[in-house]
Amino acid sequence: MQDQQKEVFKEEAGELLTDLEQALLELEETPEDTELVAKVFRAMHTIKGSGAMFGFDEIAEFTHEVETVFDLVRNGEIPVSKELISHALAARDHIRNLLDAADGGEIDVVRGEELVAAFKSLIPGANKEADAAVADTPEPGAETGAEITYRIRLCLAENIIFTGTRPDGLLRELAELGPCRAIAQTDGIPLLDQLVPENCHVYWDVVLTTDRGLNAIKDVFIFVEDDIELKIDVIDEGDYLDADPNYKRIGEILLDRGDITKEELDAILAESKPIGQKLIDASKVSPGKIAAALQEQEVVRAARSQRQAQDTAGSVRVPAERLDLLVDLVGELVTVQARLSQAAAGREDSELLMIAEEVERLTAELRDNSLNMRMLPIGTTFSKFKRLVRDLSNELGKQIELKTSGAETEIDKTVIEKLNDPLVHLIRNSLDHGIEAPEVRKNAGKPAVGTVLLSAAHSGDSVEITIKDDGKGLDREAIFAKGLEKGLVHADAQLSDNEIFNLIFAPGFSTAKEVTGISGRGVGMDVVKRAIEALRGSINIKSKSGVGSTITIRIPLTLAIIESLLVSVDNDSYAMPLSIVEECVELSREDIARAHGRHLVHVRDQIVPYIPLRQEFLINDGAPELQQVVITNLNGNRVGLVVDEVIGQHQSVIKTLGRMYRDVKGISGATILGDGSVALILDVNHLAFKAEQAV
Repeated sequence: MQDQQKEVFKEEAGELLTDLEQALLELEETPEDTELVAKVFRAMHTIKGSGAMFGFDEIAEFTHEVETVFDLVRNGEIPVSKELISHALAARDHIRNLLDAADGGEIDVVRGEELVAAFKSLIPGANKEADAAVADTPEPGAETGAEITYRIRLCLAENIIFTGTRPDGLLRELAELGPCRAIAQTDGIPLLDQLVPENCHVYWDVVLTTDRGLNAIKDVFIFVEDDIELKIDVIDEGDYLDADPNYKRIGEILLDRGDITKEELDAILAESKPIGQKLIDASKVSPGKIAAALQEQEVVRAARSQRQAQDTAGSVRVPAERLDLLVDLVGELVTVQARLSQAAAGREDSELLMIAEEVERLTAELRDNSLNMRMLPIGTTFSKFKRLVRDLSNELGKQIELKTSGAETEIDKTVIEKLNDPLVHLIRNSLDHGIEAPEVRKNAGKPAVGTVLLSAAHSGDSVEITIKDDGKGLDREAIFAKGLEKGLVHADAQLSDNEIFNLIFAPGFSTAKEVTGISGRGVGMDVVKRAIEALRGSINIKSKSGVGSTITIRIPLTLAIIESLLVSVDNDSYAMPLSIVEECVELSREDIARAHGRHLVHVRDQIVPYIPLRQEFLINDGAPELQQVVITNLNGNRVGLVVDEVIGQHQSVIKTLGRMYRDVKGISGATILGDGSVALILDVNHLAFKAEQAV
């Protein structure tokens, strides 16, 4: 059980560290944003508290030092500076390393000590000890949006009523701030012969829950602050879901309030009676104070239990492996459902047909819902690149701003995981090769700060990711010359810009004049293309000299189940993604003869090249009189695939090929049809590339 709790902590800490990094990068851009400072502090506080609870003492101790500094930042004693953000980002990385080291790795003790020293150097010397002592104190003075529960003891001057102040009015104002429960303490009321009716002999214990902050509470008493004694303590911070729902015992609450001493409490606890009765019998605490402590206990426990119940009801943590298994099982169900529908269609049984249609509807809903469970906003990946751009900008001596849009676009988590490395390569290239140094940009009439735009948007059943920079653009002549040197092109070749730019995806291709730690070895762009194609995606480059470059990646939403077009060649079935299919046209033998041996078809005043799959698959005879051309759109280029027959739309559950067939070019996977036979999934991008190279 303990190991399971530690795994939950590590998972939650990982999410907090991701949020922390994003908040720090945003804080660097808007250092005056107090909400971001509070967000950073809360993340640190939660990591520290949970770490100590689950035995991650190194994390708790280290995070405490960072939290100390950010508490001073919240109080306005330390400004948000670039140095502070750099230290905090390094601290975030160190906490990540400490988490990883929990599985048996080495802890970089020296690095931790260096960071602690760096943070301590930011603390004003005269206040170090005092500041460290209040590092755990929440900052309830400003509105943070989180509901905080306060314990308030309000003692009024005896003659306060003569000043025109009504105690009930003060309590009503407190109640306007949020849920408020007050208990009047009457142990100060004198005997009847000493009672002055006009005097106030009562004081109040109040439990108030509000999101307005400490200052709003103090404002209630701003005109009578000289005539009252006011003590306010935070007893529950509403944004911490990991707080103990049992809260404190009655004796501990009375001890916190100062209503009893530690020695008196220990003596009373030694007796066998219930604590409340023992306290009253011992004449140590009045019944009113017992009631106030019980009230506080009830309010806090109820609030914490409700928060944790809401959190549990609102979301359930499920290991990724279980989701993957669910999607696999749904894929198998889709295959079985297709077989059922096909079997029902071949029989004259209306009841069986109705059952098959109902199963098909339910399977479709289950498929959509199970796939949606694995969908994550791509912004989780985008946020990581802000740190990358920041660090590389400093390393390269450039001023670069990363802008993002479409972060809410959702995509399958497995696609996101495999997309991270290609995007890192592309962004690093944009920063190194694309964006110029500040002085070069100024001389060219550009702003000193370069911009990289990272955006995502849905496009049918795919997602388009765009990386656009306002740098110097690609050097067409240099790329052509390098391609000529490597034997990739002929000297007299007439190539379009798109064809020349695609040369950079060749293995070992680089126009960099020197090798750096960032780029120049010719390793990267070919890896990027292979990774994108492995996701059944495509990549396209547009560039204009002096203006910048735009790289567009198109990838499917999911890798599990796709809508496909089913075709046949020589009685074998093949599938291709329906998203790239534009239309289907007939191809007669007369059409082939008119092309004089060239693989071209005339479609509505346009010439479209095509790939005869029979020839591609070395099937030399048996072609039907009338074949079909499936016209696809690949990166804006129309390419046809000649097949014997177009069967129709099909939900394809993608199966990977076995180890022996994994490297077969032109085939990206397989799917099982309703009759139990196998259809291969065509890699249209590779087929088109192969045909282009053969020209």
